[in-house]
Amino acid sequence: MSTLTAAELTEIYTDLHAHPELAFAEHRTAGIVTGRLRAEGFEVHEGIGGTGVVGVLAQGDGPTVLLRADMDGLPVEERTGLPYASTETATTRDGHETRTMHACGHDVHVTCLLGAASHLAKHREEWSGTLQVLFQPAEEEGGGARVMVDDGLFDRVATPDVVLGQHVMPLPVGVVSLRPGPTMAAGDSWRVTLHGKGGHGSSPEGAVDPVLMAAATIQRLQGIVSREVGATEAAVVTVGSVRAGTQANIIPDRAELLVNVRSFDGGVRGRVLGAVRRIVEAEAQASGAPRPPEIEELSRFHLTVNDPDATERTRGVLADALESRRGTIEAAGGRPLAIALPPLAGSEDVGDLAAAAGAPLVYWHLGGFEAALFDGFDTSRASMGSLPESVAANHSPFFAPVPEPTLELGVDLLVAAAREWLA
Repeated sequence: MSTLTAAELTEIYTDLHAHPELAFAEHRTAGIVTGRLRAEGFEVHEGIGGTGVVGVLAQGDGPTVLLRADMDGLPVEERTGLPYASTETATTRDGHETRTMHACGHDVHVTCLLGAASHLAKHREEWSGTLQVLFQPAEEEGGGARVMVDDGLFDRVATPDVVLGQHVMPLPVGVVSLRPGPTMAAGDSWRVTLHGKGGHGSSPEGAVDPVLMAAATIQRLQGIVSREVGATEAAVVTVGSVRAGTQANIIPDRAELLVNVRSFDGGVRGRVLGAVRRIVEAEAQASGAPRPPEIEELSRFHLTVNDPDATERTRGVLADALESRRGTIEAAGGRPLAIALPPLAGSEDVGDLAAAAGAPLVYWHLGGFEAALFDGFDTSRASMGSLPESVAANHSPFFAPVPEPTLELGVDLLVAAAREWLA
């Protein structure tokens, strides 16, 4: 369906993949997006929330439809071995040098939305209304959508009547998952700084060891889900980073933990976050810390909720778009399949755009991996924690969607959904 050829889509994708940029530093990507949108005749609004870009194309009377893609990469060293693998480095906002990678598929998202924008611009006589294509910074930090809104997004462009988007996932090519209601978890990330008293490793009695304090805290945090969350409820608590000290024989004066919580219910979310804070503060006191711990919020994702009516309206056109590509999908070893997977424990901030607009959200998951990797696997039970051994989940250094035919399918789905809502 796209007016960009498969080869052109792949060229855009491999270039973006090789040059990932971290949150709020997506300057090169935003420049590519801006240039292509202007060439297609869009009115372009740059620099919203720092690096955010919105293209607007008005075509007579009708609804305003927003299509969204996220642009940022991750501080991950790529290990896919692909000829277009990233070798880029960057400095994180807290000053750490890191290799960077598109380990979550945002390069796929940008490419597909550029392809959809091109098609809808070249076939504007077939629809009526206002099309908005939004390229968002900093999804990975959970703040990019809110920053765009706070920077006057809907003062610069009209408030949309619906927000549409997609996320590539470790599912077979040809599979699309769309479910009404909660579809992705709420996510909260905190930096916890535990304060001790430094000293010589030979004389721990003269120090307050923050490493031991951190170890006790981590151990206790893992009891929250098993002992404070009910059997019919769901939550995840992860300590993803521990930093303390530089030498074996020096007791440092502080330790830092990065803690992440996922949940699907507001009550559970509040209870788990309260337990994290209670345990951190109590372990510090029990260890004789010279001062209380510091707890800093790094990111906050609200629960991603698809509007039931809008989801049902969109489901049929997505299934039709897959069916129209049956030959391409089968040639890649897959089959067209529209399903509704259980809610995913991953998080998204696309819902912040819909909430700010007071508009329904429809957000689906797009399979992007070789179908042969899933032989004998029940796709209807897929989750990022339960995949075939040869399939890398999002955020893995081995995450590698196949460009063909993933990009063409992603374009088709966005175009089909947009045209369903445009008059």
